[in-house]
Amino acid sequence: MATPLSADRLLAALRAEGVTVVEHPGWRTHNRDHTGAWGPVNGVMVHHTVSSGTAATVALCHRGHATLPGPLCHGVIDKAGAVHLIGHGRANHAGGGDPAVLRRVIAEDYGDRPPAPREHDGSAGSVDGNARFYGFECVNLGDGADPWPTAQLDAVERVSAAVCRAHGWSARSVIGHLEWSDWKVDPRGFAMPSIRDRIAARLAAPAAGTPPNRPAGGAPAPRYQPFPGASFFSARTSSPVITAMGRRLVAEGCSSYAVGPGPRWSEADRRSYASWQRKLGFRGGDADGIPGRTSWNALKVPRTK
Repeated sequence: MATPLSADRLLAALRAEGVTVVEHPGWRTHNRDHTGAWGPVNGVMVHHTVSSGTAATVALCHRGHATLPGPLCHGVIDKAGAVHLIGHGRANHAGGGDPAVLRRVIAEDYGDRPPAPREHDGSAGSVDGNARFYGFECVNLGDGADPWPTAQLDAVERVSAAVCRAHGWSARSVIGHLEWSDWKVDPRGFAMPSIRDRIAARLAAPAAGTPPNRPAGGAPAPRYQPFPGASFFSARTSSPVITAMGRRLVAEGCSSYAVGPGPRWSEADRRSYASWQRKLGFRGGDADGIPGRTSWNALKVPRTK
């Protein structure tokens, strides 16, 4: 279980994964939080919209309809691969689902066998998926004939990997609506096990990177320093990792150094890193200058040994 990402952290995670993001006005505060809980979150749910056209679909998912108010998801994935952020918080996308599926998602223990739900909205034992999942709606008629362009499936992969990477989840934290509720069929047109395989392969590489050791051109992939944890960064820390981080911050135009950077964590490091967090889209307390997993992965600090 996890606390939902703040709007800034979600945006930064998507950008770090190479997602094309379209921010719609008011998305950070558009939610149904007054009707129930948002979190703890346990995974990502993928849907299709049974609609066509980006503008009309985004508008529908934003406002909802007479029997189901919006937002109907957190983001709409269009056929060109752009992700339209329309909400943050509780969204009416998942509804009630099978508690056995939720347990398997939390444990990430279902292997190659897709979850097979037995409960749905109205079932006495159903659980509230709107509180537990991020939801992404994909523009598709859902008739089995409407195509899924390569760019759109790539965006499904990237969006899911971004959220999983930020929370430290595996690809088994990503399910389709049909794997949650026994009367749903979405997403129709591709298999969720295959998209989870793609997400798993992406999570094995650095954010927005190419597969490990086989980048374009055949040269060895760069090896990046894994996130050492927030507690690593203190006034007592002295490490070549700090120097490598500082050099990357300078290269990104986020330098507050008068001299250096050097191996000992300093106030100049903190100010420089805060500039990097703001560059990624973090604001307020999320841009405090203390590295977090999402911003660290986006910085791509080279390994020091």
